[in-house]
Amino acid sequence: RQGIGEPSVYHAVVVIFLEFFAWGLLTTPMLTVLHQTFPQHTFLMNGLIHGVKGLLSFLSAPLIGALSDVWGRKSFLLLTVFFTCAPIPLMKISPWWYFAVISMSGVFAVTFSVIFAYVADITQEHERSTAYGLVSATFAASLVTSPAIGAYLSQAYGDTLVVVLASGVALLDIGFILLAVPESLPEEMRPVSWGAPISWEQADPFASLRKVGQDSTVLLICITVFLSYLPEAGQYSSFFLYLRQVIGFSSETVAAFIGVVGILSILAQTVVLGILMRSIGNKNTILLGLGFQILQLAWYGFGSQPWMMWAAGAVAAMSSITFPAISAMVSRNADPDQQGVVQGMITGIRGLCNGLGPALYGFVFYLFHVELNEMAEVETLGKAPKPNMANPTDESSIIPGPPFLFGACSVLLSLLVALFIPEHNLALRSGSHKKHSNGAQTHSPQAGGLDGKEPLLEDSSV
Repeated sequence: RQGIGEPSVYHAVVVIFLEFFAWGLLTTPMLTVLHQTFPQHTFLMNGLIHGVKGLLSFLSAPLIGALSDVWGRKSFLLLTVFFTCAPIPLMKISPWWYFAVISMSGVFAVTFSVIFAYVADITQEHERSTAYGLVSATFAASLVTSPAIGAYLSQAYGDTLVVVLASGVALLDIGFILLAVPESLPEEMRPVSWGAPISWEQADPFASLRKVGQDSTVLLICITVFLSYLPEAGQYSSFFLYLRQVIGFSSETVAAFIGVVGILSILAQTVVLGILMRSIGNKNTILLGLGFQILQLAWYGFGSQPWMMWAAGAVAAMSSITFPAISAMVSRNADPDQQGVVQGMITGIRGLCNGLGPALYGFVFYLFHVELNEMAEVETLGKAPKPNMANPTDESSIIPGPPFLFGACSVLLSLLVALFIPEHNLALRSGSHKKHSNGAQTHSPQAGGLDGKEPLLEDSSV
């Protein structure tokens, strides 16, 4: 085998950590470059950029997954990491090209999908949830540490050093894949010829969505996921910019906020989630998580003071239990041969939200005239940057964050739908997927690991 040792979960952990550590370093410089490049309609452009990236990822993920089942995981890990990190050095070379390449990189920004297929290749089914949890925790840990380091280096030495360091970390990741990561897909699992046919069913991003209506319980779960993850995906794309430019957080405070909320989220998803699942049950845990998410988004929407953001951030950490609880409900109650199908539908819904959410948030900010036109003057004067708070008749002085309020309404609808989800006996009817049996479900046992086994913890917005 090429690489060092036998393929292991630790190879996957290092790849994920280095990729997202590199992007986390750029949190502070990216907010500055975004505002300088798009001084007019900053939030709208930010939403469009991330929206295009998310939709392209949604469209390309099944095809890349199907190809990796034929050609192996290592080559596609290399491809996805290279193109996902390609925009990093362009931040200082040409900001316009930087944002253009970020949008287009969505075609290959599906590293998590390939990583989970890699893990599925080398683990037994009973070990898989633990391995996925380790990868997801590594992702969270990289984003807990790197923004603070990037903010400090940016303040002390300038943005250029941060971009150079992030580029170096990305190159280290690529080198690690080339030299150290062994191929996980067994030779006997690959077709004899590289020209082996791949059916449209395998590459069709809407295939899983078309199956949603075939089971009422799965339909309820997918609607719950869509209505609750849509605002979360939009929030991921714009919230740090919102904290920095509208609420008045400094770069260091934004980094500290990410770190604190990240640590609290890890605790919530490990310690608190286990206690709640044992004490109040799976469904009630989901409902509690959605309740926390409504409170968090409403607080973000009406809050105009920094302390309100910190308080809402603590609530946000508790709301992170929702998707692990949904994943556990599906995993515990679905038939073993149906888990890939059901999880694949949920993954497809989330991929769609990653494209629609950021665009929706950017558009709502634009509709409510939450702009950053006075940001440069405010920073020059050293005052707290609240450009939209000056006019008390302005809508944004009453509702500083309109998209978050829209998000709270969406999650409230999600909570109402979740009330009707039966807690037990979740299973697709045995005939509901047989008409797809010639497609993605049977071409390889690893297909489910790619599109079906992805846990609900990861954020593919990067």
